[in-house]
Amino acid sequence: MIVRTLALGLLLWIAGFMAFALFLPQPAANGIATDGIVVMTGGRGRVERGLALLAERRAKRLLISGVDRRVRPHEIAAQFKAAPALVDCCVDLGHESVDTRSNAEEAAGWIARNRYRSIRLVTSDWHMVRARYDLETMTADDLNVVADAVPTEPGLVDLVREYNKYLLRRIAGLIGI
Repeated sequence: MIVRTLALGLLLWIAGFMAFALFLPQPAANGIATDGIVVMTGGRGRVERGLALLAERRAKRLLISGVDRRVRPHEIAAQFKAAPALVDCCVDLGHESVDTRSNAEEAAGWIARNRYRSIRLVTSDWHMVRARYDLETMTADDLNVVADAVPTEPGLVDLVREYNKYLLRRIAGLIGI
């Protein structure tokens, strides 16, 4: 009985992992406008995508969550070749988060302070499912979250690690942690 239960659990994990790996989120349609953009740092192309969307006026403001405390707005503008005036007027740097969950907490506070009803969430394709889950659990139910995944080429180890983190977050959510 124990062996069968473990085998069933393994089969369910494999099926879930296959769905996770095969159906990674995609970039959102460019025509969609939202009140704000949230970029969770940690991967290539994320900040660039957020700044490009802001420059295209797809949102009023941009939060870059998880920025090192020593980084200043002019450094963001220089590093990502963004207009300094755009960064000065419309980009907020979040210095409080250190992981996905605290990124979501930081973003949820920013969304609430600005009374936004729609957000474009920008992060890597392999990271989007967990990031969106965390953000949606910490924000109002009527918030419209547009997932805008930055395409990557993750390795098998990265996908397994992220899938396991996602499962653990879902389990933690079920037990109220």
